[in-house]
Amino acid sequence: MPYQKNSELPDNIRDNLPSHAQEIYRKAFNSAWDEYSDPDDRRGDDSREETAHRVAWAAVKKEYHKKGDRWVRDAN
Repeated sequence: MPYQKNSELPDNIRDNLPSHAQEIYRKAFNSAWDEYSDPDDRRGDDSREETAHRVAWAAVKKEYHKKGDRWVRDAN
């Protein structure tokens, strides 16, 4: 279930992340979706979708952090 555009992302992603962070999320999700297609490559009993979402959030958190109730880009 890769996402072709940001408008296809889950509501909680679209409603909370800035557009650049959504782009990061979408690309990381799609990459992880492909990379972890084999269940032996995943941790425990995690589904392909759970793994891809976990990877996507980790990618977002490399460049963004939550400040109050908003996600903001880290200063470089």
